[in-house]
Amino acid sequence: MPPAIYTQNIVAFIWDFDKTLIHGYMQDPLFEAYGVDAQVFWEEVNALTGYYHARGVHVGKDTAYLNHILTYVERGNFAGLNNAKLKELGAQIKFAPGIPEFLARAREQAQANERYARHEIKVEHYVVSTGLRQMIEGSAVRPFLDDVWACELLPDPAPPGYLTQLPVVNEHAPLHQIGYTIDNTSKTRALFEINKGVNKQNSIDVNTQIPEDQRRVPIRNMIYIADGPSDVPCFSVVNLHGGKTLAVYAPGESNYENAAMLEEQGRVNSIAEADFSEGSAADRWLMRSLHKVADEICEARERVLGTFAGAPGHVT
Repeated sequence: MPPAIYTQNIVAFIWDFDKTLIHGYMQDPLFEAYGVDAQVFWEEVNALTGYYHARGVHVGKDTAYLNHILTYVERGNFAGLNNAKLKELGAQIKFAPGIPEFLARAREQAQANERYARHEIKVEHYVVSTGLRQMIEGSAVRPFLDDVWACELLPDPAPPGYLTQLPVVNEHAPLHQIGYTIDNTSKTRALFEINKGVNKQNSIDVNTQIPEDQRRVPIRNMIYIADGPSDVPCFSVVNLHGGKTLAVYAPGESNYENAAMLEEQGRVNSIAEADFSEGSAADRWLMRSLHKVADEICEARERVLGTFAGAPGHVT
């Protein structure tokens, strides 16, 4: 039997972004910078599927907003919007209480525990979001993350014949195309990419067949935190494989109702306000879950070590 590729000693926090790490939407600084009415923009986005369906065309409702952003760029509402600007605007994103401090404290919890240190337990943080990756990259939380799955918009589309031309890189070029999308169902693909270590090993694809005991982060070692019904596919995958799930709610009655409904339906382990300050309900539940997962890893490793018998002695 080949040796294990990974020791499976990682506890992974998987975070949604909007209404989870922040109380609103990450695009709010974008609307403010260009004087665009956010309510009008989202009303237009929500009506797009019906608008195009009436013309015999189908569009994905989860990512229709990306095309609408590009239409706003083309028509001058977001004149000259580029990735450098998105990163700059990302720095203006306001986070929920206790973020990003909680992310650092969770790592420190593992490092400070003697038993966890002996088994080299590590904490990793990932964001899986239908939002804009460049805004997350420019935000205050990025230094605390191990990786980000989110949507990407492209400047300077590769022209016909680009393979035989010298590349021209211009990060200030306006955005023109959709490069990568994450929607509410493809979020589960991101979970399995983290599970298999796709982001750590370029030779591994999400469809690569890897035995469960050879995967980098077993899903049972994941803690998934998100805000609403759109995250049900991920909640289901994590629950099915023995991981931990928490639904959080930002201020507002409808946000609480969404989280409460998920708990009532048994889709999440628990719910809490999106406040991650030390001592808050979310902080206590997440830290307890961290310790439970870490303890389970240690116990499993100690059982395996205990199966190795000591060296034989002299018979007397």
